Amino acid sequence: MEDTSKKTYTKVIIATVIGHIFWGFSFMASRVALDEAHMFLLLSHRFILAFVVMSVLILIKVASVNYKGKHLVPLFWMGLMEPVVYFFGEHYGILHSNTIFSGVMIAMIPIVSTLAAILILKEVPTVLQLVFSVVSVGGVIGIGLISKNSGALELGGVIGLIIAVLSAVIYTLMGRKYSTYYTPFERTYAVVVMGMVVFTICALVYCKGDMGMYLEPLKDSGYTISTLFLGICCSVGSYFLAAYAITYLTVARATVFANLTTAVSVFAGAFFLHEPFSLLGVVFCIMILVGIYGVQIEAKEE
Repeated sequence: MEDTSKKTYTKVIIATVIGHIFWGFSFMASRVALDEAHMFLLLSHRFILAFVVMSVLILIKVASVNYKGKHLVPLFWMGLMEPVVYFFGEHYGILHSNTIFSGVMIAMIPIVSTLAAILILKEVPTVLQLVFSVVSVGGVIGIGLISKNSGALELGGVIGLIIAVLSAVIYTLMGRKYSTYYTPFERTYAVVVMGMVVFTICALVYCKGDMGMYLEPLKDSGYTISTLFLGICCSVGSYFLAAYAITYLTVARATVFANLTTAVSVFAGAFFLHEPFSLLGVVFCIMILVGIYGVQIEAKEE
């Protein structure tokens, strides 16, 4: 770590865990919301809410942004990669592929990010870090294998998922590279603004400018509650906490936590949506947690 303070390290790990727990529950919230509205409407409402929340924090001086004298091009590319390109790629990929393949592809993001960081950022993990990372990814793949294998695997779906993986990797590497140039809040605010602008344009095109159609889903309480969670906890909270973590953790150590999202989503589905959950699923979740823990304890002193 760049800051070897034990207190800072603890805060970073806690922040990372909380952020990915939010993302884990986001699958359940999205499922509820998407029963009431098209993806573009949900994403537009979600990121508008996130923008309003972050802007209020700036106005009441709880947080601040200062882009004066800073190059904004990197922030543009970060916001374009995630959430914009990532969400399009992931959604199209999942829609046109089966559950197993899509789950395996998304699970590869930590591994690909780590390998890319070796080449681009010169962050070389230990052998044991790589081993534990593979163990964690193996847990995610295992959960995918025992899940219902719905959907046909199409070339378009493969391409969409590859685009999603690459965009997530680029976003992570850029976040790490510019972590000392922009604050975590500045990076998150840029991401939220980009998501709000692009997805709102898409939503209005989908609605053909009909504001009644655009606002209709908000009348449903389940949709509104889900959108509040996605906008505040995920679009603001998770993105900010991830940006904070990548400031202090290497790519290998930060991205392996992404697998925690899968474990949380499985438990959330079992407990709240009464989805089937087997003992084998517990084993795979334990693999995920062991892998994450192993990557942290085997980290190099920086």
